[in-house]
Amino acid sequence: RAHRTTMSAATTRLGAMTATIPRPAAIRPRATACRGSNPAALVRLAMRGSTTPKTAWMMNASAPSSRGASLRRAAVGMPQPPSTEEDIDDDFVPSQLGIKDIISLWITQILQTYGDEESKDGAPVCEGSVDDLVGGPIFLALYPYFLRYGGVFKLAFGPKVFMVLSDPVVVREVLKEKPFAFSKGVLAEILEPIMGQGLIPAPYAVWKNRRRQLVPGFHKAWLDHMVGLFGDCSTQLVKNLDAEIAKNGGVAVVDMEERFCSVSLDIIGLAVFNYDFGSTTRESPIIKAVYTCLQEAAHRSTFYFPYWNLPLADVLVPRQREFKNNMNLINETLNGLIKKAQAFEGTDDLEELQNRDYGKVTDPSLLRFLVDIRGADVTDSQLRDDLMTMLIAGHETTAAVLTWCLYCLAQDRELMAEVVAEIDDVMGPAGETPTAPNYEQIQKMELVRLSLAEALRLYPEPPILIRRCLEDVPLPKGAGDANVTLIKGMDVFISVWNLHRHPDCWEEPLKFDPTRFKRPFNNPGVKDWAGYDPDLIAGLYPNEVTSDFAFIPFGAGARKCIGDQFAMLEATSCLAMTLRRYGFEMTKDAKDVGMEMGATIHTAGGLPMKVTRR
Repeated sequence: RAHRTTMSAATTRLGAMTATIPRPAAIRPRATACRGSNPAALVRLAMRGSTTPKTAWMMNASAPSSRGASLRRAAVGMPQPPSTEEDIDDDFVPSQLGIKDIISLWITQILQTYGDEESKDGAPVCEGSVDDLVGGPIFLALYPYFLRYGGVFKLAFGPKVFMVLSDPVVVREVLKEKPFAFSKGVLAEILEPIMGQGLIPAPYAVWKNRRRQLVPGFHKAWLDHMVGLFGDCSTQLVKNLDAEIAKNGGVAVVDMEERFCSVSLDIIGLAVFNYDFGSTTRESPIIKAVYTCLQEAAHRSTFYFPYWNLPLADVLVPRQREFKNNMNLINETLNGLIKKAQAFEGTDDLEELQNRDYGKVTDPSLLRFLVDIRGADVTDSQLRDDLMTMLIAGHETTAAVLTWCLYCLAQDRELMAEVVAEIDDVMGPAGETPTAPNYEQIQKMELVRLSLAEALRLYPEPPILIRRCLEDVPLPKGAGDANVTLIKGMDVFISVWNLHRHPDCWEEPLKFDPTRFKRPFNNPGVKDWAGYDPDLIAGLYPNEVTSDFAFIPFGAGARKCIGDQFAMLEATSCLAMTLRRYGFEMTKDAKDVGMEMGATIHTAGGLPMKVTRR
C-alpha cells in the first residue's frame, strides 16, 4: 500500500460518505476585502480540498435554478460524434494568453466584487465563506451549490475567478465545439515538472503531434493481445488471494483497493514499457518515487513564492533534494527502457505494425510501437514525457473504478448475484486453475461492463476537469436562462461529479443502477440536450456520444483520454476473474468508507473486505 499511501498523506480526509449530500447553510453576505488570497493556494483547494487562507468567495443568490428550468423546453438535435484526427488543423494557431489579459480580468473582478462594476461574464455571483468549501474534497462541496444555483456559476476568491460548469450542453460547447479555445491552465502548471510536455499538460502545438503518434498504438490487434495480459496479471492477484484465504482458515480480510492498485500497476508496466513492476508481490521503488513527486507538485501549488526555482534550491532545501533524487530515479529507469527498445530495429510501416501477431512478438509494449513508428524523428525526452503520462494516468483510473464498483456491488446482494450469474454463464464456474476471459467473452458480459460504467458515473476519475480560456467564449443556455460568457484568462472547472449526478439528466441520480444504461432517457427541460440513447453505443461501453455529454468518464472531444478502451477492458477482465472465484463482504458500514482526493477519488482508509472462495 506504500505507493498509494505516499499520495494519500498529502490529501484531506473526508469522514463519513453519505448517499445524500446535505444542502449548505445559508450563504452569509460579506463585504470584506480578500486580503492575502493566493491563487496557487486556491488551486490546491480546488484540486484537493485542502486548507487554504480564509478568503471571500462568491455566487449569486438570485441566480435562476436549473431545476426551475426543467420541463419548459423541448430538446433538439442529436449528439455529435467526438472530435477525431480529421478535426486537427495543422494550420490552426490557438489564441495566446498575455499578462495584460490576466491583469484586466483581475481588475474587473475586484471592481465587481468591491465596487459597482457589472459582471462582464454574466454568471451568477454571490458572496459566502470559503470555510464552506474546506474540510473535504471540493467536488463534494460544490454539489449542493450546483443543485441550488444551476449548471453555471462562479467562485471568486478576491480577484481570482473559477467558473464551475455542470450542464451537458455547456460542457459540450467547451469540450467538443471549442476544445482549442482552452488550455489545461493550472493543471499543466502543476504537472509540467513531472510529465513535461506529455499528452495531458501539453499545449496545442505539442499535443496535436503527440496525439497523432500515440493514437495508432491503441489499435484493435494490440488491444486484443492486451486482454491476455490483463488475465495474466489478474491471475497473479488470484493466486495471492488464494494463498491468504488458505493461510487464514478460509476467510481473509484484504484491502481490495490496494490489490486493485497493484495489479493495475503491473499491467501498465508490461503493456506500456515491457517492464515488470511486480507490485502484487513487492513494493516498487519507482512507483513510490512517482507518488512522492506528485506530492511535491501539490505542495508547490500552495506556496506564495516559487523558491524551488532559486539557484541551489535542490541542494539546500531537503524536500527539493528528495524531489530531484526521485526524478533522477524515474528518469534513469525510463531512459534505460527507451534505450533498450531503441536497440532493436523494427519496421516503421503502420499497417504492418497494426496487423502483426502480437502473441509472437518478444516485446509487444506500446513503447516498442512508438519507437518503431516514430523512428529517428522522436527524441528520448518526448518518449519519456509520454511514458510518464501513461504511467500516472494509466493505472489510477482502473484501480479506482474497480474499487468503487466492488464497493457498490457489495451493498446490493441481489445485483451482485446477477453479475456473478452472468460471469458463470459466460465463463463457467471457477475451477482450481484460474482462467481469464477472452475478448469474445468480455463482449457477452454486458452487466459486468455496465456495472463498471455505473461506478464511473457515480465516482468519476477525475471528478473535475480544469481548463483556462484563451479567448472569450459565449456559452449556450442549456437548462438555465443566464447569458454567460467565459472571459479570456478565466479558469474553468468542469464538474464531472455534478454532471454525472445531474437530477435533470439522470433518473434517481444517486442510485447505483447499471441497467440505466439500457434505457433511453430524455428531459425536455434541458434545452438542446438530446438525452441518453443506448442505441448509440458503438462499442462495449456508453460514453459522451450516447449521453450527449451528460456522461464523460474519460473526458470528451479532441482531448479525450486515448486509453479509455484499454482501461475499461482491463477493469472488466479483472472484475470478472475476481467475482467468478470469490465472495466479498464489507468489513465496515458503507457510510464509514470515506473519500479523499489524489489524482483520482480514493477511499480514505482502503476497502477492507472479507474474501472467501465461492
